[in-house]
Amino acid sequence: MLIRDATAEDWPAIWPFFHRIVAAGETYPYPLDLDAEQGRAWWLLAPPDRTAVAVDDAGLVVGTAKMNVNRPGNGDHVASASYMVDPDRQARGVGRALCEDSLRWARAQGFAAMEFNAVVETNIYAVKLYESLGFRITGTQPRAFRHPTEGLVGLHCMHVDL
Repeated sequence: MLIRDATAEDWPAIWPFFHRIVAAGETYPYPLDLDAEQGRAWWLLAPPDRTAVAVDDAGLVVGTAKMNVNRPGNGDHVASASYMVDPDRQARGVGRALCEDSLRWARAQGFAAMEFNAVVETNIYAVKLYESLGFRITGTQPRAFRHPTEGLVGLHCMHVDL
């Protein structure tokens, strides 16, 4: 699997699974009716931020990540990232590869830490992955996310020093 910087030409390959994940409403606090242009504006980031794609051996985009400053100003020493893996290609190491790539990027950019502000507590596979890479839950906002089947659930803040 190749992880590389995303280009505008990758968006048509990202959009179908991006839309499927957002519309499911289980892991991202994005509007469920987000259209392709809105999604593109939120996901394809300009430098110095970064968006990457994971490409399988057949040349298919199977996942994507966006990396950015977590907070401007006095918080700009902490990075953040978000990940999406095509649901038809989960449990194949794509999420781990994207997360490891984003940690390398953050270190190379000189960030002191990486933080995720809103990891849905029912997203147990993501929580387990992040913890395996050194992240720890630093707090949970109870009932901060409206899950379509679980009701109101918490959002974890997860942090790792780089």
